[in-house]
Amino acid sequence: MTYFLTLRLLTIPLILIFLALLPSAAQGQQRSYTNRNLDYVLDLPSAKWTVIKVPGVAHASTEFRYGEKSPVQLRIRREFVDAGVSPADLVQRKQRFDRVSLSGYVKSKVEPFEGRLSGTKYAYEYVTAGKPTAVLIYYLQANNRFIYRVEFVGPPNRLQALAEQTDFIARSLRMK
Repeated sequence: MTYFLTLRLLTIPLILIFLALLPSAAQGQQRSYTNRNLDYVLDLPSAKWTVIKVPGVAHASTEFRYGEKSPVQLRIRREFVDAGVSPADLVQRKQRFDRVSLSGYVKSKVEPFEGRLSGTKYAYEYVTAGKPTAVLIYYLQANNRFIYRVEFVGPPNRLQALAEQTDFIARSLRMK
């Protein structure tokens, strides 16, 4: 009887210690990525985000992909703008272009966004090759001349399921 009582008294603290360590093990999958050419650092919340080098004419660029089947893609671009141009101005330009050029364009929402860099979040859907495609763009102000465009593209249901991760990644973007 005392053996079982002793065993139970040891088991409960071990379970509590394991549960306390579990969140830190899950956070261990988070990793940072630094882009030397565009002077930014971002955090990826899951090991499922893979880095893909895309060759280009002038220089290679980096993109990210989540999943293999029906993947969500992430592209980050730095845009040089005139002094005084805001992220909201870029959203308005993009909306005018998308309304005319994208088949089945449906604007979802535009809202302010706060992170290490602040800006505007713009979501919309359109149809390509008969399939719906969702786009989520964060325009983040680095300074009065540079705005980063953090763009997620993928199937609407996948992109919606990753909403917390897309916000996490956009909030983590920072200058080196």
